[in-house]
Amino acid sequence: MPRQSNVRFACVECGQDFSRWMGYCPSCSSRTPLVEHEAPPEGSAGGRWRGFAAAAGAGAAAPVSWNEVDTRTAPRRPLGIPELDRVLGGGVVPGSAVLVAGEPGAGKSTLLLQLAAAAAGAGDPVLYVSGEESEHQLKLRGERLGLEPDSLLLFSETSMPRILDAAQSAEPRLLVLDSVQCVHSPEISGAPGTVTQVRESAASLVLFAKSTRVPVFIIGHVNKDGAIAGPRTLEHMVDTVLHFEGDRRQSHRLLRAVKNRFGAAGELGVFDMTGQGLVPVQNPSELFLTGGPPKPGSAVVCTLEGTRPLLAEIQVLLAESPLAYPRRVPVGFDSGRLAVLLAVLETGGGGGLLRSDVYVSVTGGLSVNEPAADLGLLAAVASRRRGVPVAPGTVFIGEVGLSGEVRPVHQAGVRLREAARLGYRRAVMNPGKARAAERPADIDLVAVETLDEALAQAGPS
Repeated sequence: MPRQSNVRFACVECGQDFSRWMGYCPSCSSRTPLVEHEAPPEGSAGGRWRGFAAAAGAGAAAPVSWNEVDTRTAPRRPLGIPELDRVLGGGVVPGSAVLVAGEPGAGKSTLLLQLAAAAAGAGDPVLYVSGEESEHQLKLRGERLGLEPDSLLLFSETSMPRILDAAQSAEPRLLVLDSVQCVHSPEISGAPGTVTQVRESAASLVLFAKSTRVPVFIIGHVNKDGAIAGPRTLEHMVDTVLHFEGDRRQSHRLLRAVKNRFGAAGELGVFDMTGQGLVPVQNPSELFLTGGPPKPGSAVVCTLEGTRPLLAEIQVLLAESPLAYPRRVPVGFDSGRLAVLLAVLETGGGGGLLRSDVYVSVTGGLSVNEPAADLGLLAAVASRRRGVPVAPGTVFIGEVGLSGEVRPVHQAGVRLREAARLGYRRAVMNPGKARAAERPADIDLVAVETLDEALAQAGPS
């Protein structure tokens, strides 16, 4: 029996649509198999959100000159949660669409319920729509968190037209949807969470935000690989993509801006999960430092997450390997980068690593992906191999090249000021062209140009 003509196949990565089965997507070369879905019937015009397009365009005028656009009429709105405002770039821009994704149980719903309650504290109505919980369940969770927002509107619904009608009538200051994989449009065939439903539902919310200038926060699920579930076009449609990260075995949570059209991507917010919900952490560096006197195999580095400097401790363990190919096991550090740095150390005369298993861990569950941590990692390896701890109060900042040179890093002054604020009085780095005025007066700068010089200065004097 031949297939129906309205059956289509879509790529979940790029959203490309095909009329027949092609195995893997030829557009983006993704190895994820195409997903079968039904195309919208003729006459549906792509769903409910087309009505917003007509309404928004009814009063549209001619293109506006660059000099005639006044950005002062749309300032950022602080949300009442400092860490979230920081990640967004100082607050939310009116009419923006923000996608928040993360592992199940990380605290996405808790964060956005606290956000909605904080925004409703100003007296303006805020609409919180949930397709996963009833109004009774939402209030029970809010009472457990100690929230008492008078102007917060709760709505348990999965139908996209009803959600948009409620948002139009309520005229909220902020709209929160939990989650985009649970809602559906009756005009579109397919169950909630399918490629077409997610794409059309997100398009309707984005267009609602642009036409009404109401900020919209959307919660998105993730798949088993940690990527945002649904078509990749979902991330392109929204203005900001935030990833909520955190280990259930630890109390702190990290909110990272992966994409931000109105601010810097890579900004990091740190929260502490408590019985009263998510509490912003004022001094995140203290979470990632164990404290106490230094021990062999550990070194402190200063990494930059967006514009925020963070101090973290890298610990290294060396063990004799019974294998022909010793293991390199990093936790919180890139495995490829680790192999390169160990090869640089071995080539430079370090020795003793070809028959040793190397285990690397960044304390506190932080992931360090910046080259500025190279020098600290190799200092920890050398310290473990010698059995001698690094000098107390020392921070390592620098990128290590393949020939063993230590390269300067950007924002050196910001890193040094953060280290000095936390009580570190010695920094091993290549200052490069950093101005002397950017260096704190209460920190001793040990200038090095090669890895051998840095390791010679790492130990106690």
